[in-house]
Amino acid sequence: MLQRVRTFASRLEPQTAVFRRDAPGWKWEVNVISSNELNAFCMPGGKIMVYSGLINQLRLTDDEIAIVLGHEISHALREHSREQVSQAIAAQTAIGIGSALFGLGEGSANLANAGYEALIATRFSRTDEAEADRIGLELAARAGHDPRAGIAFWRNMCRHAARAAA
Repeated sequence: MLQRVRTFASRLEPQTAVFRRDAPGWKWEVNVISSNELNAFCMPGGKIMVYSGLINQLRLTDDEIAIVLGHEISHALREHSREQVSQAIAAQTAIGIGSALFGLGEGSANLANAGYEALIATRFSRTDEAEADRIGLELAARAGHDPRAGIAFWRNMCRHAARAAA
């Protein structure tokens, strides 16, 4: 499984130059975590982790693995995690200053933070996810994979989520 994932990642990595000139030179590293969890991520700088449960439980095709990798790589290319941390720090600072200026207690500040998370932070994450979907599909297609596999992958994820919720 590790070799399979690394093979597809190695095909995607050169394609990253289209979106970020320095990315092909990153010290890419790909690993598989033995877990039933349906997850994958790519940290800044190209450290990719895929959970075995994602591949095994959903019985991913080669094209679907490439779609997942492209999506996760896109988050690193666009520095989504850095943006979210910066936005959260700025929001918490503003909420803290506002609470102090208006003499509001800790409870009000906590409520404001919860409101920010529910109303603002999730909006940014949805925007980031949509951008990662678009870029990930292009990366996979440029590497020779069928971008229509993205549709099959998300349908499969939705079916799995519906079964898990039932």
